Amino acid sequence: MKNATKGQTLPKEVYSKEEIHSLIATFSRKCPTGIRNRALIVLGYRTGLRLGEALDLSPKDVDLDKGAVHVRHGKGDKSRKVGIDPTALEFVALWVTERAKLGLPKGSPFFCTLKGEPIEQPYIRAMLKRKGAKAGIEKRVHFHALRHSFAHDLVTEGKNIVLIQKSLGHTNLNTTQTYVDHVAPKALIDMAQGRGEW
Repeated sequence: MKNATKGQTLPKEVYSKEEIHSLIATFSRKCPTGIRNRALIVLGYRTGLRLGEALDLSPKDVDLDKGAVHVRHGKGDKSRKVGIDPTALEFVALWVTERAKLGLPKGSPFFCTLKGEPIEQPYIRAMLKRKGAKAGIEKRVHFHALRHSFAHDLVTEGKNIVLIQKSLGHTNLNTTQTYVDHVAPKALIDMAQGRGEW
Protein backbone atom coordinates (compact mmCIF):
# COMPACT_ATOMS: atom_id res chain seq x y z
CA MET A 1 0.00 0.00 0.00
CA LYS A 2 1.30 3.45 -0.85
CA ASN A 3 2.15 5.98 1.81
CA ALA A 4 -0.29 8.71 2.81
CA THR A 5 -0.04 12.11 1.20
CA LYS A 6 -0.02 15.15 3.46
CA GLY A 7 -3.31 15.43 5.34
CA GLN A 8 -4.46 11.93 4.33
CA THR A 9 -5.09 9.36 7.04
CA LEU A 10 -4.26 5.76 6.26
CA PRO A 11 -6.49 3.00 7.63
CA LYS A 12 -5.60 1.38 10.94
CA GLU A 13 -4.08 -2.01 10.14
CA VAL A 14 -4.89 -5.00 12.32
CA TYR A 15 -3.03 -8.25 11.72
CA SER A 16 -4.56 -11.69 12.07
CA LYS A 17 -2.74 -14.28 14.16
CA GLU A 18 -1.81 -16.03 10.91
CA GLU A 19 -0.21 -12.85 9.56
CA ILE A 20 1.75 -12.38 12.79
CA HIS A 21 3.00 -15.98 12.63
CA SER A 22 3.99 -15.51 8.97
CA LEU A 23 5.88 -12.33 9.84
CA ILE A 24 7.74 -13.94 12.74
CA ALA A 25 8.64 -16.93 10.55
CA THR A 26 10.65 -14.67 8.21
CA PHE A 27 13.29 -14.19 10.93
CA SER A 28 16.07 -16.63 11.71
CA ARG A 29 15.70 -18.58 14.94
CA LYS A 30 19.45 -19.04 15.17
CA CYS A 31 21.23 -15.76 14.43
CA PRO A 32 21.30 -13.09 17.17
CA THR A 33 19.66 -10.42 14.99
CA GLY A 34 16.77 -12.72 14.12
CA ILE A 35 16.28 -13.73 17.75
CA ARG A 36 16.29 -10.06 18.79
CA ASN A 37 13.87 -8.96 16.08
CA ARG A 38 11.47 -11.82 16.78
CA ALA A 39 11.43 -10.83 20.45
CA LEU A 40 10.82 -7.17 19.59
CA ILE A 41 7.89 -7.95 17.29
CA VAL A 42 6.31 -10.39 19.72
CA LEU A 43 6.70 -7.91 22.57
CA GLY A 44 5.03 -5.18 20.51
CA TYR A 45 2.20 -7.48 19.50
CA ARG A 46 1.54 -8.97 22.93
CA THR A 47 2.04 -5.87 25.13
CA GLY A 48 0.94 -2.99 22.90
CA LEU A 49 4.13 -1.01 23.49
CA ARG A 50 4.92 1.83 21.12
CA LEU A 51 8.15 1.41 19.14
CA GLY A 52 9.91 4.17 21.07
CA GLU A 53 8.88 2.59 24.37
CA ALA A 54 10.21 -0.82 23.32
CA LEU A 55 13.53 0.59 22.11
CA ASP A 56 13.94 2.62 25.32
CA LEU A 57 13.72 -0.43 27.57
CA SER A 58 16.75 -1.31 29.64
CA PRO A 59 17.49 -4.88 30.80
CA LYS A 60 16.22 -4.10 34.32
CA ASP A 61 12.84 -3.09 32.83
CA VAL A 62 12.15 -6.65 31.63
CA ASP A 63 11.29 -9.02 34.49
CA LEU A 64 11.14 -12.60 33.21
CA ASP A 65 10.25 -14.00 36.64
CA LYS A 66 7.18 -11.78 37.05
CA GLY A 67 6.34 -11.72 33.34
CA ALA A 68 6.28 -7.93 33.32
CA VAL A 69 7.76 -4.96 31.51
CA HIS A 70 8.28 -1.55 33.12
CA VAL A 71 7.85 1.31 30.66
CA ARG A 72 9.65 4.16 32.40
CA HIS A 73 9.12 6.88 29.80
CA GLY A 74 5.85 6.36 27.94
CA LYS A 75 3.95 9.07 26.10
CA GLY A 76 3.91 12.24 28.19
CA ASP A 77 6.86 10.74 30.12
CA LYS A 78 4.44 8.57 32.08
CA SER A 79 5.50 5.28 33.62
CA ARG A 80 3.48 2.05 33.50
CA LYS A 81 3.88 -1.70 33.91
CA VAL A 82 2.46 -4.24 31.49
CA GLY A 83 2.32 -8.01 31.59
CA ILE A 84 3.70 -10.52 29.08
CA ASP A 85 1.93 -13.80 28.41
CA PRO A 86 3.96 -17.02 28.82
CA THR A 87 4.32 -17.73 25.07
CA ALA A 88 5.58 -14.22 24.32
CA LEU A 89 7.87 -14.49 27.32
CA GLU A 90 9.63 -17.44 25.65
CA PHE A 91 10.63 -15.24 22.70
CA VAL A 92 11.88 -12.52 25.04
CA ALA A 93 13.78 -15.05 27.18
CA LEU A 94 15.63 -16.30 24.07
CA TRP A 95 16.86 -12.75 23.45
CA VAL A 96 17.90 -12.42 27.11
CA THR A 97 20.00 -15.58 26.70
CA GLU A 98 21.48 -14.30 23.43
CA ARG A 99 22.31 -10.91 25.00
CA ALA A 100 24.27 -12.70 27.73
CA LYS A 101 26.29 -14.63 25.13
CA LEU A 102 27.15 -11.42 23.27
CA GLY A 103 28.76 -9.85 26.35
CA LEU A 104 27.25 -6.44 25.65
CA PRO A 105 28.59 -3.30 27.34
CA LYS A 106 26.96 -2.29 30.61
CA GLY A 107 24.19 0.24 30.01
CA SER A 108 23.18 -1.14 26.60
CA PRO A 109 19.44 -0.88 25.88
CA PHE A 110 17.48 -4.13 26.14
CA PHE A 111 16.95 -4.14 22.37
CA CYS A 112 20.27 -3.06 20.91
CA THR A 113 22.69 -3.72 18.08
CA LEU A 114 25.07 -6.64 18.42
CA LYS A 115 27.64 -4.12 19.68
CA GLY A 116 25.28 -2.82 22.36
CA GLU A 117 24.31 0.42 20.65
CA PRO A 118 20.75 1.79 20.45
CA ILE A 119 18.64 0.70 17.49
CA GLU A 120 17.28 3.53 15.35
CA GLN A 121 13.56 3.55 14.55
CA PRO A 122 14.10 3.91 10.75
CA TYR A 123 15.94 0.55 10.80
CA ILE A 124 12.88 -1.14 12.35
CA ARG A 125 10.49 0.56 9.91
CA ALA A 126 12.50 -0.55 6.86
CA MET A 127 12.99 -4.04 8.26
CA LEU A 128 9.26 -4.53 8.91
CA LYS A 129 8.35 -3.30 5.44
CA ARG A 130 10.81 -5.75 3.88
CA LYS A 131 9.82 -8.69 6.09
CA GLY A 132 6.11 -7.97 5.63
CA ALA A 133 6.54 -8.29 1.87
CA LYS A 134 8.48 -11.53 2.36
CA ALA A 135 5.68 -12.86 4.58
CA GLY A 136 3.14 -12.08 1.87
CA ILE A 137 1.20 -9.61 4.02
CA GLU A 138 -0.73 -7.28 1.74
CA LYS A 139 -1.39 -4.65 4.42
CA ARG A 140 1.14 -2.00 5.39
CA VAL A 141 3.47 -3.61 7.92
CA HIS A 142 4.62 -1.25 10.65
CA PHE A 143 5.23 -1.43 14.38
CA HIS A 144 2.24 0.66 15.45
CA ALA A 145 -0.08 -1.84 13.76
CA LEU A 146 1.16 -4.42 16.29
CA ARG A 147 -0.30 -2.08 18.93
CA HIS A 148 -3.57 -1.87 16.97
CA SER A 149 -3.64 -5.67 16.77
CA PHE A 150 -3.01 -5.94 20.53
CA ALA A 151 -5.98 -3.65 21.26
CA HIS A 152 -8.16 -5.46 18.73
CA ASP A 153 -7.38 -8.85 20.26
CA LEU A 154 -8.16 -7.62 23.79
CA VAL A 155 -11.52 -6.20 22.68
CA THR A 156 -12.32 -9.42 20.82
CA GLU A 157 -11.44 -11.42 23.95
CA GLY A 158 -13.89 -9.27 25.95
CA LYS A 159 -11.28 -7.66 28.20
CA ASN A 160 -12.23 -4.70 30.39
CA ILE A 161 -11.83 -1.34 28.61
CA VAL A 162 -10.13 0.20 31.68
CA LEU A 163 -7.50 -2.56 31.66
CA ILE A 164 -6.99 -1.99 27.93
CA GLN A 165 -6.56 1.72 28.66
CA LYS A 166 -3.90 1.04 31.29
CA SER A 167 -2.07 -1.43 29.04
CA LEU A 168 -1.96 1.06 26.17
CA GLY A 169 -0.83 3.88 28.48
CA HIS A 170 -3.72 6.20 27.62
CA THR A 171 -4.40 8.93 30.18
CA ASN A 172 -8.00 9.40 29.09
CA LEU A 173 -10.51 6.57 28.71
CA ASN A 174 -12.09 8.43 25.77
CA THR A 175 -8.79 8.06 23.89
CA THR A 176 -8.94 4.30 24.40
CA GLN A 177 -12.58 4.15 23.33
CA THR A 178 -11.82 6.05 20.13
CA TYR A 179 -8.80 3.85 19.56
CA VAL A 180 -10.69 0.58 19.88
CA ASP A 181 -13.61 1.95 17.84
CA HIS A 182 -11.12 2.36 14.98
CA VAL A 183 -9.36 -0.97 15.33
CA ALA A 184 -12.23 -3.24 16.35
CA PRO A 185 -15.53 -1.83 15.07
CA LYS A 186 -16.88 -5.29 14.15
CA ALA A 187 -16.20 -6.63 17.63
CA LEU A 188 -18.01 -3.67 19.19
CA ILE A 189 -20.99 -4.06 16.86
CA ASP A 190 -21.16 -7.82 17.49
CA MET A 191 -21.00 -7.24 21.23
CA ALA A 192 -23.92 -4.81 21.12
CA GLN A 193 -26.01 -7.04 18.86
CA GLY A 194 -25.35 -10.07 21.02
CA ARG A 195 -26.94 -8.56 24.13
CA GLY A 196 -30.17 -10.02 25.47
CA GLU A 197 -33.60 -8.40 25.55
CA TRP A 198 -34.40 -5.82 28.20
